[in-house]
Amino acid sequence: MHTDDDGPQQTLATSETVMRYHLRWKHRDLDGVMALYHPQVQYSDFFQNRVMGLAQLREYVRSSMPRDPDEALEHSDRIRIDGDTAFIQYRITLRGGEGLVSFRASEAITVRDGLIWRVNEYASLVHEQSGNKPTGNRPAVSRLGLSPRQLSFMADDLQQYFDKQQPYLDPELDLQRVAKECGYSRNQISYLLNQVLGQSFYRYVNQARLQHLLRALDDARPPVRIDELAFAAGFNSLSAFYSCFRQHTGQSPKAYAKQISLRTRAQDLS
Repeated sequence: MHTDDDGPQQTLATSETVMRYHLRWKHRDLDGVMALYHPQVQYSDFFQNRVMGLAQLREYVRSSMPRDPDEALEHSDRIRIDGDTAFIQYRITLRGGEGLVSFRASEAITVRDGLIWRVNEYASLVHEQSGNKPTGNRPAVSRLGLSPRQLSFMADDLQQYFDKQQPYLDPELDLQRVAKECGYSRNQISYLLNQVLGQSFYRYVNQARLQHLLRALDDARPPVRIDELAFAAGFNSLSAFYSCFRQHTGQSPKAYAKQISLRTRAQDLS
């Protein structure tokens, strides 16, 4: 931890309060976190364009706390202390995007008399495609009231639902059903997919179907009936399947299946 030489006593007091704050947050001690806020605290979440006082903070903090005791933020720099203010930078990575999708966030926490008076939180969304430079943007989420942490939980819930329940096997799957079974609103899931993960609902679903099909292909024995596997994976249109397959693999299904057959023969002969 970096400390400034000016105001060593204030710097030390700030450091101790901020460490208590983050340890209580990490251990999901909601009452302990709330006890560190001054009654006149002002918490500014610039990602949501939202300013909160003590009365609004309890639910905000509760919904942003770790779900798992071992979960930790991915800090991108040391905590830096300058007098009565601590500066913290961290990264939140979301599952389910194409390429790496993450939030780069920072907090400036002002401490006086052992209590937190001000928190200014900033975040920007970053897409890092393979071979390309990262691009950052700040989607407008204030109307949905979702912080980067809440969006990361939503992305994880969506991915877990697809992994465990495999709803994509139903060719009639729609956004309303996914939202309901994940416990979110239709607008929230739509926003997560389109504005954060950067893909449409049907693209997300078809990617899940394609991954299911590729796993089935790896286990299949010749002759491979790839069209049948596509329908079994939930595709309801061969044209949509062919398009998705080529975008993901760079090959036609026929060429890919031929490679699988040749590899299987080579393994049988070895």
